[in-house]
Amino acid sequence: MKLHRIEGYIQTIYLAEYRRGLLLLDGCCRADIPLIRSYITHTLQRAFSDLSLVIVTHMHPDHAGAAHRLRTLTGCRISSANVPGQWYSGLDGQLMHWADLVLADWVAKRMGKPRRFLWYSAKLKPDFLLDDGEKIPGFPDWQAISTQGHTDRDLSLYHQPSRKVYVADLMVKVKGRSIPPFPVFYPNRYRASVQRIMALEPDAIILAHGGEITPSPEDYQHVLERAPRKPITHWRAVKSKIKRALRRR
Repeated sequence: MKLHRIEGYIQTIYLAEYRRGLLLLDGCCRADIPLIRSYITHTLQRAFSDLSLVIVTHMHPDHAGAAHRLRTLTGCRISSANVPGQWYSGLDGQLMHWADLVLADWVAKRMGKPRRFLWYSAKLKPDFLLDDGEKIPGFPDWQAISTQGHTDRDLSLYHQPSRKVYVADLMVKVKGRSIPPFPVFYPNRYRASVQRIMALEPDAIILAHGGEITPSPEDYQHVLERAPRKPITHWRAVKSKIKRALRRR
């Protein structure tokens, strides 16, 4: 297995290469599709259809946005966590989907990236679902680990031979330090997920936002100390800003 690191639109893309096929560790942004195609066909000199499987670790635009389109283009399969229902369900879910798209656009602007079309379906239609601890079909050297907290269906992917684990957005690196992501819908689950990764004692942690790191015990403790005790969500953030504005008046 060779793990390729590709700088995507607003996140790092990780593509695992095998002779038998290619495994995309996350669903990326819709804007990343031309980059993924070019990397596979030109850099790796392989057929685009060699992409066998895309794992969606959670439903945010930079982790699920390209999945359905990649399946249409390559015939690959999609897998995600075995959690009932859709993340973006009901009216609240529709509003949150749009809010996440706006947030992704804002992040791109902050990074100096040109505006791109990011829309993707709020409803994921995976080919199969992964239970906690299950080996990835077709790629048994990878294991799915449930690391909920950021959302209700987050997955991490543990590569047992190298003892490296891709944690998606379980942590993000800002100014050289790893911190919890935004949002955190389930604080208790989030803290348990960080502790579970600690217990694995991986040789390295691979971040969607921050590259590959080898945290010390102090680094893990820093993340846990910064982890919220109450949910930090879009709506709570908006209410907090409104309250601060009213106090200033």
